[in-house]
Amino acid sequence: MATEVLMADASTPGAGAGFERVPRRDGTRRLLMVLSYLGLTVGALIVLFPIYMALVGSLVTAVDLGNEPPPFFPTHPQWSNYHAALFNDDLLKFIGNSLIQTTLIWVGAMVTTVLAAYAVAMLRFPGRTLLFIVIIASLGIPFEVTIATNYNTVAQLHMFNDVWGLTVPFMVSAVGIFLLRNAFLSIPKEMQEAAVLDGCGHVRFLWRVAIPLVRPQLAAISVFIILGAWNQYVWPQLLTQTTGANEQLSPLQVGLAHLYGGFNGATIPLAGAIIAIIPVFILLALFNKQLIRSLTAGAVK
Repeated sequence: MATEVLMADASTPGAGAGFERVPRRDGTRRLLMVLSYLGLTVGALIVLFPIYMALVGSLVTAVDLGNEPPPFFPTHPQWSNYHAALFNDDLLKFIGNSLIQTTLIWVGAMVTTVLAAYAVAMLRFPGRTLLFIVIIASLGIPFEVTIATNYNTVAQLHMFNDVWGLTVPFMVSAVGIFLLRNAFLSIPKEMQEAAVLDGCGHVRFLWRVAIPLVRPQLAAISVFIILGAWNQYVWPQLLTQTTGANEQLSPLQVGLAHLYGGFNGATIPLAGAIIAIIPVFILLALFNKQLIRSLTAGAVK
């Protein structure tokens, strides 16, 4: 119960005004809530300010962008910058490449993640714990450490000029396996036992029972995989630029580098950068509820 402060009223000897109940704890809680929202608002403004300045820079001329201080609002929006970014340097081609590669990575990673997570969570086999420890340990290995190994593997498989060389090394997600394993472990064992009594095998139980129960976690893992695939730069740059591979396979982030190299001003590249982040905002807007549900799962009984 809230702590209350009693203020004296006129009917009490030695008192001045009336007894009034003031919930001190509720007032403190409201103050903390206001401060929390204020802090979150300031943090959001700090995060979004560079994006806003990039948007402004994409709508002004190169001369205006070079002014000191730079403009904070486009008085005469230059929408032609977006037309130039899309059509003058084949940015649409790079967007199409990113869509294809991201889709392949997402499909492959989801298949391996679901199967591996179900195996280490629901099946009993020798070395299961050791396998899971190896998966968790791989989270501490930076991608830069594995570039040389992946490069040699792709070279031996002759996948330099193939879209598979850009996608196969990323068709597994250790983070996804870890998160989905914990989600599978939260499924009551009685449910699996009942499914077995009904003649339900592992594949049917996984498809008909387990996956529908962990859909919020699957949505969150999908967002992480898609964002990682969409924003890839180092590996595609290595494979498509320095190895003599087909540059027609370059994804969007590599294509943005072409924009910076092909124009004197920065307005066109900024327009391309804004185009590149639009799918990210759409993805987050579509999966916002699923992300919240997955992150808060188990927080409320």
